[in-house]
Amino acid sequence: MRVSNMFIPTLREVPAEAEIASHKLMLRAGLMRKLASGVYSFLPLGYRTFKKIEQIVREEMDRAGAQELIMSALLPAEAYQASGRWEVFGAEMFRLKDRNEREFCLGPTHEEIFTETVKNEIRSYRALPLTLYQIQTKYRDERRPRFGVMRSREFVMKDAYSFDRDEAGLDISYQKMYDAYCRIFDRCGLDYIVVDADTGAMGGSGSQEFMVKSSIGESGIAYCEACGYAANDEKAECVSESCCDASCCSKSDEECCSEDLELEKVATPDARTIEELTEFFKCSPKEFAKTLIYKADDKIVAAMVRGDRELNETKLQNLLNCIELEMADA
Repeated sequence: MRVSNMFIPTLREVPAEAEIASHKLMLRAGLMRKLASGVYSFLPLGYRTFKKIEQIVREEMDRAGAQELIMSALLPAEAYQASGRWEVFGAEMFRLKDRNEREFCLGPTHEEIFTETVKNEIRSYRALPLTLYQIQTKYRDERRPRFGVMRSREFVMKDAYSFDRDEAGLDISYQKMYDAYCRIFDRCGLDYIVVDADTGAMGGSGSQEFMVKSSIGESGIAYCEACGYAANDEKAECVSESCCDASCCSKSDEECCSEDLELEKVATPDARTIEELTEFFKCSPKEFAKTLIYKADDKIVAAMVRGDRELNETKLQNLLNCIELEMADA
């Protein structure tokens, strides 16, 4: 088709809601249009681009020996209730009832459905290993959709599931997927790094993420060039360090750690933040502790962290083994 005949509605002005360059350009170039917060339609030019990326993914999945199918996006609640994830997904899951009051959801992910299908159909271990995948629309009620299609309520995901005879077979299947993902990211020309990650609501014994380096990314990573360790900020482990800040404390670590001072009340008028307390006492933020109050499911908990650090809510949620975690109201 001639370009002159294509439906490519461009924009001169950048829409107010567009924050990043890719979002602005996709709207101005007529690749997509916004329907609602976190919901977009792909127009002809955008859909052609989308299909090219999808084809790269499909080719590499097929090369890895995976078989494509498609599951329903409308899923019965029973499968997620049986696994316990009906509650785990919390407010992110789109839930609905039919006219008979039976509960359903719009699929945020399909582990339960694939597992149920294979359990009902595979009769012998001789049919394993088996890897199935789909490229399908998913739905998650993001609290704050942003950056266009990068964090939206409706998005397309390629999800693959392997079924193996034993742990050794799982390792082989995992490596095939790892290699396939490397080829996908390479073919798309992306600058990426593979990091250890928290399993989150997906569950499992381990997780790795392929993260694309970006100046507007929402996740940080910890990476060591010497040993190759790499993890995202939800999974990265802290290393021990000196308890003193040499710039403000002349004592040795041994002297500082061994000295036990009496507690003393000190008035701090108008000093409400760590920065203000640091200025008031003329010392390092490391010498303070801050207490944050959270609501973990139906319990109120207090978390204390060093003054120069931020609380990792993912680690706190894993420690408390709670479904929902949010800052407590005043």
